Amino acid sequence: MKQFFGIKEKHPDALLLFRVGDFYETFSDDAVKASQILGITLTKRANGSASHVDLAGFPYHSLDTYLPKLIQAGIRVAICEQLEDPKATKTIVQRGVTELISPGTAINDKVLAFDSNNYLACIHFGKLNVGLSLLELSTGQFLMTEQTSESIKRIIEAYQPSEVLVAKSNLEKAEEFFESKFYTYQLEDYLFEKSYCYNNLINHFKTVNLKGFGIEDFNEGIISAGIILHYLNANKHEKLGHITNIRKIESTDYIWLDRFTIRNLELIESNHPDGKSLFSVINRTKSPMGNRLLKRWIMMPLKNLDEIHKRQSKTSAFVNNRELRKEIAEKISRIGDLERLIGKIALQKVNPREVIILKAGLKLIWEIKALLLMSDFQELKDLATRINDFNPLIENIESILEDEAPVNIQKGNVIKKGCNAQLDEWKDIAYSGKDYLLKIQKNEIQNTGITSLKIAFNNVFGYYLEVTNAHKDRVPQEWIRKQTLVNAERYITPELKDYEEKILQAESKIEEIEKTIFEQLILEISSYTQEVQSCAFLIAQIDCHIGLAETAEQENYCFPQINDGFELKIKGGRHPVIEKSLPLGEQYIANDLMLDNENQQIIIITGPNMSGKSAILRQTALIVLMAQIGGYVPCQEAEIGLIDKIFTRVGASDNLSLGESTFMVEMIESANILNNITKRSLIILDEIGRGTSTYDGISIAWSLTEYLHNHHFQPKTLFATHYHELNEINLTLSRIANFHVTVKEVANKIIFLRKLQPGGSEHSFGIHVAQLAGLPPQVIRRANSILKQLESQRNQMQPTNDKNVQSLGIQPDLQLQIFEMTDTVGDVIKREINNIDINTLTPIEALMKIHHIKNLLKKV
Repeated sequence: MKQFFGIKEKHPDALLLFRVGDFYETFSDDAVKASQILGITLTKRANGSASHVDLAGFPYHSLDTYLPKLIQAGIRVAICEQLEDPKATKTIVQRGVTELISPGTAINDKVLAFDSNNYLACIHFGKLNVGLSLLELSTGQFLMTEQTSESIKRIIEAYQPSEVLVAKSNLEKAEEFFESKFYTYQLEDYLFEKSYCYNNLINHFKTVNLKGFGIEDFNEGIISAGIILHYLNANKHEKLGHITNIRKIESTDYIWLDRFTIRNLELIESNHPDGKSLFSVINRTKSPMGNRLLKRWIMMPLKNLDEIHKRQSKTSAFVNNRELRKEIAEKISRIGDLERLIGKIALQKVNPREVIILKAGLKLIWEIKALLLMSDFQELKDLATRINDFNPLIENIESILEDEAPVNIQKGNVIKKGCNAQLDEWKDIAYSGKDYLLKIQKNEIQNTGITSLKIAFNNVFGYYLEVTNAHKDRVPQEWIRKQTLVNAERYITPELKDYEEKILQAESKIEEIEKTIFEQLILEISSYTQEVQSCAFLIAQIDCHIGLAETAEQENYCFPQINDGFELKIKGGRHPVIEKSLPLGEQYIANDLMLDNENQQIIIITGPNMSGKSAILRQTALIVLMAQIGGYVPCQEAEIGLIDKIFTRVGASDNLSLGESTFMVEMIESANILNNITKRSLIILDEIGRGTSTYDGISIAWSLTEYLHNHHFQPKTLFATHYHELNEINLTLSRIANFHVTVKEVANKIIFLRKLQPGGSEHSFGIHVAQLAGLPPQVIRRANSILKQLESQRNQMQPTNDKNVQSLGIQPDLQLQIFEMTDTVGDVIKREINNIDINTLTPIEALMKIHHIKNLLKKV
């Protein structure tokens, strides 16, 4: 216990798994925490003369079962192993922490999601910019950037790190920066020093400077990257050969998608438990690598025209070659997770079975290369030329490892026969023992003539020769008598004892030699780390292109024309997610749309609830995004002038944990848009100003629209609104066009036609939608009555001298007063009687209605 508390003192922030024989045990507060998270029994252990100590433990071979649960609960875990053989010491076995595992450094398959990266991040706040680094330990992907606060927020939202490292003095600032959304770990401030972190990087990469990586002058970024390497070494992750380079994230390479847009467009996850995301609809990848890469493509669409065209050409090549696509996809489905496998090898955390999987994957890569070379498309042949030759490595693995090698090297049968003569000899002894004993028995029978001689074994003196009393006078003098029985005597010989010793040693010797050979093989495979990583990334790209091509064919998507102009033309556009959610046989209503910076910069869309306004807005943004990741898009034709930022202000939601009301959230999102627009921005606005009073809302919506129209960048904007007063704004602002989503009213009911047409709408049909939702008839009737009164009252209002407000048709100083009616009592009673539905009126309701009318008469 003294040993435990001594080690625990060095790692107070981690839950200590303390190896005791065949168990990992936890003590004191750690035991209480472990029992709650893991659901294991909490007991007590007597601590000598001291008090009893809480104890909870599990068998060492169950580590893979329990460790993931601790990491997923956000716990840092220190694994404390026995550092010496208990048989080799007469004192307490020496123990020490061999590994520290945290949410951002986990590489266990049961902790990691196969389709998601597990990033460890470090954020460093400079005077002007913020440095950010991201490392995926399981694959070796190392990224770094230094940008403004807003850009860093966007990148963190896109990469979703599992753990963020920060300086102690900046913890509060960091958690406010990303709204306490991520698991954070504090490090001492003195570590965040440029020269120390710079040396960490050049020592790791074995370079004289960082110019070759293009990050030499990124002070804040260098500090964040150096801290990550420090943290890994401090956590006993010292074998980092798979981290072969560090790549800079350029803000100029990708479309700006802020956290609001990522959420509003439901790119990776739906906002509803039963909903679908864009990723779930277009994902047809076959490998974990491709799955993860497609998510990155969606979160960070390209804005470099040449790079977009390169991706498009590869996707198009697969669209036009279905058979090749299917053959390669089938092979990719069997290739495994090469990125994480080579990472495990570099970390020396790999087992024999996984090396066999790696070998099979490398073979399939070679087969994929052959298929690509036979293609008629130069784009695909170019991909093939970038695939390395791994045949020497494959042959070496095949010559060493058994094809059915086990997961656990201690189970043996890992190394092939003929690979090592000494190993073969020990295996013969261990696995051919009976044959060897029979050989000794046969030789001794021939030498002595004792035909009844037998070889047997017991726990007292091991292997022995047994001779009946009738033949004991033939026993050679060099035999040593060990036991006398009634009818026989037992002897041992030097040859038998020598063989016995070998048998007893064989198992440990086999394990020792196989482990040595396996470790040598791992070191050799590690020398191929960079080449395997490059090929794995290439296969992931091919997987994404094939997946996008498969989606394009299955969903009838078209090839989008992307240029450096400023026009956005969509013919027959559809929403990719809603289209997949429609009932069988129901057709999605497609719509045309055109925006540019000169003639039709802003489209104001009016129409009733549920008519499809929001769908048209979102599908436009998704079509642009899908095009700029290199995919096909859900429409008949698309011509897209390059977009560099997509902003959305959609829906209403509170952020009560930060004290932000619905309206405050709405205004924060709107401010973010107005402060970051460019001439290539696409802005999607849905119901601005809805979170406040009617006149405040209309005023804000009107002013915001004017601002976007008059801004020198003239960003393309789609604005859906219920404020029909905004239909008048195009009378004074030339680049605004009114459109509405059509409905048909039949017998006081509405049919949603979901077709976008020029011109504004004067009605919201909100009461009709309420009726469809199932509100009681009395509520609907009363709502209709109030609506007529409000419309009558509005018609009596006088306009002001402000020309812009005149076009609104309202008087700012007046408020809608529902109960200030000018009707006579007779009019009120007449309306009450006309609104009675006799067919549904119950006797009690009739009596109450009469009582109500009598009360009205009393007021006369």
